[in-house]
Amino acid sequence: MHTVVVGTSGTTAEDVIAVARGNARVELSAEALAALARAREIVDVLAAKPEPVYGVSTGFGALATRHISPELRAQLQRNIVRSHAAGMGPRVEREVVRALMFLRLKTVASGHTGVRPEVARTMADVLNAGITPVVHEYGSLGCSGDLAPLSHCALALMGEGDAEGPDGTVRPAGELLAAAGIAPVELREKEGLALLNGTDGMLGMLVMAIADLQKLYTSADITAALSLEALLGTEKVLAPELHAIRPHPGQGASAANMAAVLKGSGLTGHHQDDSPRVQDAYSVRCAPQVAGAGRDTLAHAALVASRELASAVDNPVVLPDGRVESNGNFHGAPVAYVLDFLAIAAADLGSIAERRTDRLLDKNRSHGLPPFLADDAGVDSGLMIAQYTQAALVSEMKRLAVPASADSIPSSAMQEDHVSMGWSAARKLRTAIDNLTRIVAIELYAATRAIELRTGLVPAPASQAAIEAARAAGVEGPGPDRFLAPDLAAADAFIRTGALVAAVEPVTGPLA
Repeated sequence: MHTVVVGTSGTTAEDVIAVARGNARVELSAEALAALARAREIVDVLAAKPEPVYGVSTGFGALATRHISPELRAQLQRNIVRSHAAGMGPRVEREVVRALMFLRLKTVASGHTGVRPEVARTMADVLNAGITPVVHEYGSLGCSGDLAPLSHCALALMGEGDAEGPDGTVRPAGELLAAAGIAPVELREKEGLALLNGTDGMLGMLVMAIADLQKLYTSADITAALSLEALLGTEKVLAPELHAIRPHPGQGASAANMAAVLKGSGLTGHHQDDSPRVQDAYSVRCAPQVAGAGRDTLAHAALVASRELASAVDNPVVLPDGRVESNGNFHGAPVAYVLDFLAIAAADLGSIAERRTDRLLDKNRSHGLPPFLADDAGVDSGLMIAQYTQAALVSEMKRLAVPASADSIPSSAMQEDHVSMGWSAARKLRTAIDNLTRIVAIELYAATRAIELRTGLVPAPASQAAIEAARAAGVEGPGPDRFLAPDLAAADAFIRTGALVAAVEPVTGPLA
């Protein structure tokens, strides 16, 4: 099994995904264990002093003015976890919880939190045992970190609350720890706060969203090329010299992808055949510009994520010179903004894909294709309602594109008077990515059927490879009306698993 070693200098997106989705084993480096011990010594010295230190010997948030006596501090740390584990709603997906736990361990291992090495070891042990705390949809405002979600994870470390075992069964966390031979942690000064004061949930979802969208944008370029081909469009607009004079990297990459797919096509460039037109519609001609802008947004999001992955987010933090200082690094604005940016870009990509699908189905704009790509129009409805489904998904995408980060609800008696709502931005982005996958799948379904209906014209070799692979995967071709939902589900799986890209790249070479 792949092992991810956690050091003091952050982690990578690849490691996050390996742990969250691939169940990779987690180990703490010797460097991290030494840094944990050094920082803990500093906290222990401060805890012994009579002067109050926030997070060590005081209450939290709006209650930070109270100095807590030594005999009550262990209770204080337990209480903050119990009281903050106040989430509600549906369970959050296992991969999100694993990403959240791993990223919190990453920050703890930095040596800036003051957590004891044995607590960090327990965090790693829980991940390695396949124990996943039950975390709920609602409870994070994205400031002071993802408080409720992280608290539910910390609660499981204490042997309290519920968790899912490696067999998928939800049981009391204490039972699962015992079965795995893991002793519950007894929290000491600062440790409860350190376990729940980070942006780890929203960052984990950002990292996975970037990975998913990188694959999805390539699939969307392929389906856009298939639609251009099915509509007898011109590939001349994809010429690299045209994109060189507006040198956005994403635009150039999308245009190059489309051109590679269309190389050798016998369908493109028929503008002056039976239905002359000077140029293609925007949804066809401007596909690289729209998808490319989304790619560039994705690149910016990846840059932000890389900085966050190298960060230690906690409050207060232990600095190398021995100071323990309060700060505002837990605010989720940097992550929240890019999560919202990605939802906007995804909505626009879904919107332009739907417009191409609608054009394929409209006999007045499809340049000779049958109405709704039906076998016997009137008797058959063809893909009429598949486009309805796509339109409904696009409409939902537009609602999901409304930025969560533009909102703020004050909390903690106005101490936390401006919050990021980054967790909410991440949750809706996950839904948006699922919807975009379905939208691209419906365009694939329509475009491949339309190409096969162009009898007498030979599609590009890459297009033919895509069609053959789709048909082998259960994405059926033209014919009389049939139960359509299974076909669309097969198309969705074909996109979601990366099978479309895998089918095309042996012909085109690697696509961006």
